[in-house]
Amino acid sequence: MSSPSRVRNFLPATLSTTLLVGLVTSQATASAAHRKPNFIVVFCDNLGYGDIEPFGSTLHRTPNLNRMAKEGRKFIHFCVTAGVCTPSRASLMTGCYSQRVGMHFNERDGWVLRPVSRYGLAPDETTIAEVLKQQGYATAIVGKWHLGDQPEFLPTRQGFDWFFGVPYSDDMTERFWKKDGSKWPPLPLMENEDVIEAPCDRNGLTKRYTERAMEWIAKHKDEPFFLYFPQAMPGSTSTPFSSPEFKGKSRNGPWGDAVEELDWSMGVMLDQLRELGIAEDTLVIWTSDNGAPINRGPNDFRRGSNRPLHGRGYTTSEGAFRVPSLVWQPGKVPAGTVCHELATTMDLLPTFAKLAGANQSETQKPDGHDVSSLMFKNDSTKTPYEGFYYYHQEQLQAVRSGPWKLFLPVTPVRAHPHFNAQRKPQNLLFHLVNDVACANNLAGKHPDVVARLSKIAEEARKDLGDKGRRGSGQRKRGEIDHDPQPLLLKTGE
Repeated sequence: MSSPSRVRNFLPATLSTTLLVGLVTSQATASAAHRKPNFIVVFCDNLGYGDIEPFGSTLHRTPNLNRMAKEGRKFIHFCVTAGVCTPSRASLMTGCYSQRVGMHFNERDGWVLRPVSRYGLAPDETTIAEVLKQQGYATAIVGKWHLGDQPEFLPTRQGFDWFFGVPYSDDMTERFWKKDGSKWPPLPLMENEDVIEAPCDRNGLTKRYTERAMEWIAKHKDEPFFLYFPQAMPGSTSTPFSSPEFKGKSRNGPWGDAVEELDWSMGVMLDQLRELGIAEDTLVIWTSDNGAPINRGPNDFRRGSNRPLHGRGYTTSEGAFRVPSLVWQPGKVPAGTVCHELATTMDLLPTFAKLAGANQSETQKPDGHDVSSLMFKNDSTKTPYEGFYYYHQEQLQAVRSGPWKLFLPVTPVRAHPHFNAQRKPQNLLFHLVNDVACANNLAGKHPDVVARLSKIAEEARKDLGDKGRRGSGQRKRGEIDHDPQPLLLKTGE
């Protein structure tokens, strides 16, 4: 039997140990409760509004995106800022219209950057990766960059710790470019600033990207991270690529095969986040860089579907600017819900910055807004946008306010979603909620709305310019002062 003194000495030690364990447990719980959220943005290439089941597709099988929608929130009025790659991606990275950061057009490349270009996203622009890196985040991009292929413009110079992917579109393969006589190299697959494979195997990109992205997530699961995951598919070719496990398996040829492999990839990610125990700490955004290019036939979906929206990608139509979007974070984002308010890719930077605890003064003022309330709340929160602009390169073609979209009476610089030889430029006013297909022009019935949106358009011109007119808020694009060099695989590799 223990002596009384030994019992007395044991009790305080036991109590101290109990208190210590309790303190450590409570601190761990508090630490988990105050952990900064992880962020993942999955950015598909040219995938249309009607290409996945949560947004109405009956052609493509997307069970994992169905699950994501069931467990998260659909945004049915989520927009990008351009109908093509480079300007759309510039807006996601900077939170600004591409016209503000000079990534909407240049004389050499046109509306998207081409290989061996002297231009890119200016290094002094603040990117979403740089904002989060300042808050202690690990940052990575797996996939397509398309904001400059010269070393000064690569992701590793724009706030990303690690880059694995291709520097531009999957259709920009080896050739002599007739416009300026430049020789484009074999499509390079890169890790950080080195070419590791050329030409890269495009059939294996979705699978390979997914594997490397999951490895990176697992490696950084114990710290806050930002993964930008711009998938290569469906991509810019007429026949998208997919791995042998998916090739020929869909009901819609190569396009459907690519879409269904993207769905598989999303399922792998959602499963891993749960297995690692970080699903509730991770905000996932799944969307597309612009609408599908679509074929002309009304029932030909071999190049995607933007139904029920009007128009094709590469224009200022709703089918180009409005993209399928899903937001997921178990326990935070209300499950099985739909947001009917306008939000855009420009909102991701300010939203993530706020959630990560960044001071707004630490960043250049973006054109986007904090839309965390649209993501997380079940209330009547309205869009923060008084006006939203639809630019085609340098030309302002339309503006939106609330449910109203006004196409301005301009002579289009290229193909226009409404104006052609038969339909001359005029004010076209559409109610985007009641008239999803933009079929009924209400300009004559609502001159007050036309006048109000026309004023918003003039504000845009003053700030961001218009064809033949420079805006006061436009900044310079990045440009190197030496000859650009192709990205090549080193000899002997």
